[in-house]
Amino acid sequence: MNEKKGAILTISGPSGCGKSTLLKEVYKDIDDYYFSISTTTRAPREGEKDGVDYFFAKKEDFLEDIQAGHFLEWAEVHGNYYGTSLKPIKEALAEGKLVIFDIDVQGHEIVRKKLNDITTSVFITTPSLNELKNRLQNRNTDSQDIIDNRVENAKHEIKYFQKYDYFIVNDDLDTASKQLVGIANVTRIKSKLFDSKLYESWIG
Repeated sequence: MNEKKGAILTISGPSGCGKSTLLKEVYKDIDDYYFSISTTTRAPREGEKDGVDYFFAKKEDFLEDIQAGHFLEWAEVHGNYYGTSLKPIKEALAEGKLVIFDIDVQGHEIVRKKLNDITTSVFITTPSLNELKNRLQNRNTDSQDIIDNRVENAKHEIKYFQKYDYFIVNDDLDTASKQLVGIANVTRIKSKLFDSKLYESWIG
């Protein structure tokens, strides 16, 4: 029996390393995927839409969902909460889709503990810290204080890169996107080795 199973691909990296741009290129070459939309307590940025970019929630509602066990993973970042709702993830896995997470290093560790056997992870970064600073400044979306905070957070995040299966330096978009497509295909192969009873008990 060659039943297709769902799989999880987690992507982490500093803000400004180009994860969103890279994923847009990857989506052109892979199909049957579900991009996990996070829930956050931070305010929407200009142009962001609820249910498209994020599910925007009040802090008290988010904390209630934590207590109820409705999140696969959650973390507090820069004073705001971010988390991944369980229901759409289970549905996507049951449909045999590749579930893609764009999460921070804290979220990655939680996913690893819960679903390591069907999870493949990749850490993405820029060639240098100076390049990251330049990209953040060129976006013209954040104040200098926020940029400085993101740079400091990047210094912390990079310490965890060895806990990931793969490491990509996003210097050339075409090269990096091809690398990520290859990793996505490996992720699907890995999921076939996962014990079927354990898999079904989790998504059932």
